[in-house]
Amino acid sequence: MLFKKLILLFVLVSLIACEKNNPDPAWIQVNKWTLVENPDSQFPVGELTQNFTDATVYVDNELIGVFEIPFKIPVLKSGSKLIRIYPTIKNNGISATKKKYPFVEYYEITANLVQNQTLEINPVTRYKEFLNIWLEDFEDAAIKIENDPNSSVQMFTGNNPAILKWGNFYGNVDLTANDSLWVAYTSTDMTLPKWTETYLEIDYYNTANIVTGVLAISSSAINNNQNIQLNKQNESTVKWKKIYIDLKEIVSNAQNAEYFKMSFQSLLPEGQASGKICIDNVKVIHF
Repeated sequence: MLFKKLILLFVLVSLIACEKNNPDPAWIQVNKWTLVENPDSQFPVGELTQNFTDATVYVDNELIGVFEIPFKIPVLKSGSKLIRIYPTIKNNGISATKKKYPFVEYYEITANLVQNQTLEINPVTRYKEFLNIWLEDFEDAAIKIENDPNSSVQMFTGNNPAILKWGNFYGNVDLTANDSLWVAYTSTDMTLPKWTETYLEIDYYNTANIVTGVLAISSSAINNNQNIQLNKQNESTVKWKKIYIDLKEIVSNAQNAEYFKMSFQSLLPEGQASGKICIDNVKVIHF
């Protein structure tokens, strides 16, 4: 019995010692991102919509981790520290593939971390200065997305106040049982660099699936590389969403392509009488 009591006493003493040796942390609280205008941008960026769901945090150049915003984390550091926070996305909309978005700036602050106190940060970012941006925001009379001859339904501009969120118009497609297929592609011939970060940004509101893709076009062939599907939403809860679609691998593997177009396709889901597709703020971005 005495032996057991001695062991218990040793364990308690050890725990107390460990507790004393571990300093209390300082806390960093990071709130949602704000995307602001960069007055030095070389191309128009359109509406400043964003879906930076996460933040990658460094303190004095040491990686602390990647966290879904908003969050509050303990940091075993104190004193004046350089804190960098990088806007982080779900690459291709996949939660398991989070990535620092390459086209926006990190947020940096030098602050004093104090044990048992919370530093609250409201991070701000903006697009980098030297970017190539192709933009379709549906504010001009001519739509830069063409309907394929095989498409049974046409895209037109919509401005329903119940749907409209940015500017004056969005791209609208209404699918019905008689007009159940939409096929379209961007009208611009895009020259995209190989092995360089390239993304398609798109805001979408949809009750039918949208399949995005990349047309790789040469003098001898047109290859349609279907890519990411934007899953349909329930009609009662449909809302605007934003996705960042990584194009680097598709573009880089199209060795013979002379230029590219983005493609879009939707088919009315079986059992549905109608489907609505709205898109806005379509951007193709690369360095």
